[in-house]
Order: sequence, then structure tokens, then C-alpha cells
Amino acid sequence: MRPFFSVLPSRRKHGSAGQKAAQGGFTLVELAVVLAVIGLIIGAVAIGKDVQRNAEYTKIKNKFIDQWEQAYNQYYQRTGVVVGDSQVAPRIMVNGTAFGTVAVPAVAPLSGGDMSLAAVNAPAPVCERAPVADVRAGAVAGQLRTLMTQAGVRLPPGRAEGQEDLYVYTDTNGNPQEIQICFQWNKPSTAAGSGNVMVISGLTPDLARMLDQMIDGKPDEQEGRFRRQGIANGTPNQPGLQWIVNNTSGQGAVPAAPADGNSRDEEQVITLTAIYKMNQ
Repeated sequence: MRPFFSVLPSRRKHGSAGQKAAQGGFTLVELAVVLAVIGLIIGAVAIGKDVQRNAEYTKIKNKFIDQWEQAYNQYYQRTGVVVGDSQVAPRIMVNGTAFGTVAVPAVAPLSGGDMSLAAVNAPAPVCERAPVADVRAGAVAGQLRTLMTQAGVRLPPGRAEGQEDLYVYTDTNGNPQEIQICFQWNKPSTAAGSGNVMVISGLTPDLARMLDQMIDGKPDEQEGRFRRQGIANGTPNQPGLQWIVNNTSGQGAVPAAPADGNSRDEEQVITLTAIYKMNQ
């Protein structure tokens, strides 16, 4: 028969040392590795947001702005005139049919008078709905979609069926913004330049800069095919102007020099209106 004490578990002296080892914390190397991983995760999230926003802006350019430029060009190829112009007596100007009722000043050549069209009122823009405040007033609602469909032109998807002239995106504060496009003719005396243009409203400053960079090769609000509406032409061979304000200014702010604004993070970012010069 075995002694009683022989069946009892032996108590080793190293048990207390094992408890002390189990209670030990992380080493400095382990903490450094954890902090580095956390930093990488935070950086990846921030970079991911920027990449996602840039991808969204590129999509706006490719799937909306470019598609409307192609629709405009297709209308010209199928009808021989620009959107809203008269096919019988074309004037090569957007909504030229309405302009046909406007009297052109009768000034004899070489008399020193203005024989351009700067002295007459430009026709109203061609829009699908009433234009926003920073687009020239007078557009007839429903005109753009009707003209395009009559010519058999396929419209870009836009926001939804019947809202092809609109596009919704989110700004840097995560708030929804809406782009609206119209077409209009600018007479020669227009500060931003004459000719047929696409008017694009609802652009945040960073979106406007990126579109300008992709279209003209540099973000300059007063030069090139893509520019801010209402800005006069610059002096030839002189530096242009960078796009006014930035995403730190909220809706309702007065556009000023490109300095930090005082908007809150939950506010909608201020929006600008640009014009895109058409080829015809």
C-alpha cells in the first residue's frame, strides 16, 4: 500500500515564478508593433477615402460630363445645327431659333459701329428644368430632353429617368451635392468668352479643380475650355488665376480668395459654376 503522501501532487517551487511570468505585460517591441499596425490601418482608411473620392470625380467626368458633350456633338451631326438652333436659318448658336425674333442692329460696315452681336441680348439657355440662380435666367423647362430625343440622341443616365441633366455625388463632408447642366450661347461681349458652352453648376472647389486639370491640363479658372463662369479673360502670356475658395467654405459663403473658411464639418461645401466650351 502506497503511503498517503505519495499520491498527493507535488508542489514545485517554480509555480510562483510561472505566475509572475503570466502576469508580465507587453514588451516595448510588441507595443511598437501594435502602434505601427494601428497607424497603417488609419492611414489606409484615409487614403482609401481619397482614392474613392478621386474615382467618383473621374466617374463624373467620364460618365456624365463627357457623355453630355458627346450627346451635344451627336445632335450636331444628326441635325447639322447645335442644340435649339434653326435648321432652316441656322445661326450656329444654342437656342438660335429664339434668337431669330431679335432684331440685329443695322449698322453700315466701316462706319465704326459694332457689327458683332455684342449689342443684342443672347437667347435663353437650353435646360431641362429651371436653371439654378447662377445660370443665366430665362430657360424654358423641358426643352433640353425634348430636343435631344426628337433628334434620336441617347441621353446619359444622369440621376434617373427624366433627370438625365442631374448628377448626385457627396462632398468631402459627406453631404449630397447635385450637378446640373445646361447649354447656352455667350455673345462676344461676355466676360468669360463667347461661343456655345455647357454650363455646369453644383461643383465643389476640389471637383472643379480636378475637372479643369483633366480637361485643360492645369487648374486655371480663367483660361482654357473649362473655366469658372463670370471670370473675365486673362492677359495673354500672363499667369492665370487659381480656382477661388476651397472645401473649408460652406454653402452661402461669399466666394473669396483661396483661404481657409469657417464652415463646420457637417455643412455642405460651397459650390461653383463652370462653363465648358463646345467645339461647335
